Amino acid sequence: MTSVLRKEMFHLPEGVIYLDGNSLGPLPKAVPERLQKMLTDEWGDMLIKGWNTAGWMDQPARVGNKVATLIGAPDGTVVLGDTLSIKVFQAVAAAIKMRPKRRVILSDTGNFPTDVYMANGLAKLLDQGYEVKTVDPAEVTTHFNDDVAAVMLTQVDYRTGRLYDMNAVTKLAHDAGAVMIWDLAHSAGALPVDLVASNCEFAIGCTYKYLNSGPGGPAFIYVRHDLQDQIEPALSGWLGHDAPFDFDLDYRPGQGIERMRVGTPSVMQSTSLEVAMEIWQSIDMHDIRAASIGLQELFIAELEAQVPELELASPRNPQDRGSQVSFRFSDGYAAMQAIIERGVIGDFRAPDIMRFGFTPLYIDEGDVRGAVAIIADVMNNRLWDAPKYKQRNRVT
Repeated sequence: MTSVLRKEMFHLPEGVIYLDGNSLGPLPKAVPERLQKMLTDEWGDMLIKGWNTAGWMDQPARVGNKVATLIGAPDGTVVLGDTLSIKVFQAVAAAIKMRPKRRVILSDTGNFPTDVYMANGLAKLLDQGYEVKTVDPAEVTTHFNDDVAAVMLTQVDYRTGRLYDMNAVTKLAHDAGAVMIWDLAHSAGALPVDLVASNCEFAIGCTYKYLNSGPGGPAFIYVRHDLQDQIEPALSGWLGHDAPFDFDLDYRPGQGIERMRVGTPSVMQSTSLEVAMEIWQSIDMHDIRAASIGLQELFIAELEAQVPELELASPRNPQDRGSQVSFRFSDGYAAMQAIIERGVIGDFRAPDIMRFGFTPLYIDEGDVRGAVAIIADVMNNRLWDAPKYKQRNRVT
């Protein structure tokens, strides 16, 4: 296996072991200089000319093609912009129009809440009898039937790391006549994805986790190539128009994936992502996956041996989980705060999940062993049992 460690390419604070790249990726060292150049040489000197001269207008599709290489999608099928919530709305709205006689949008109880919120909001807005149905992840495929218009699932469960078999689930959804939407927020940059092989209609995701675009980085949407000129955008923003600078008051959807653009893109965030994507040029996702599994397996074995009171919440089989490991502990929030204060950064997800991400671009075996030692000290000596660790912050 080829080494994928690129620790020298990231800004990592001294004395910190960062196991939360599954929530917010660290800063690539090349970003500040490039961003400063964008601010001074492009925005500063070019002013509004930057949209043409610096290629800002083409950036969502240009960088979208780079993201496409990591998720098994061809050029011209992925575009950046807006937020993941907006992209969920776009995908679900387009999907249910493709099955006008069906009224169920099916998801699971492990899905990230914003996906379900957006689907529910759309259903209420339309007021046409649509139902958003959420079921246990283990039973989701048993609910595929001819009432289901769209199946909307996150490939990797944000709490436990449970991993769906994308190709198998998509086939079953299609066999039932449903449209398939995959959320790749915890997949893109973490494990090999092949959207073409899956044959799904839509995929969405964010870029501030494993792709390191920074807080609030742009989301992306994938639309299968053969569907792009058939779907009707529910959010008909001006940059999804076929000719936005004609300023026609009648909306005419753009060609191909361009019709899934909505509002003016964030050039600064997209520039950060464009720089971050350069890290992946010499890396094979299968090597990333193998390295990630190796780190996870070491972490689980060492932590269970040293802290038996923690209960593994993630699947035991590494092939059944993404690039994170979660443990259950009744006072997980306080424990995580104590661990973070001692230099190991993970995070907490209600009600009792302590979550740790493994990104082999900047995490190695030494980091894993160092993290386990600190976690074991906190847990075995009950260092977490202090009032200051139990005061909840807005972000957990």
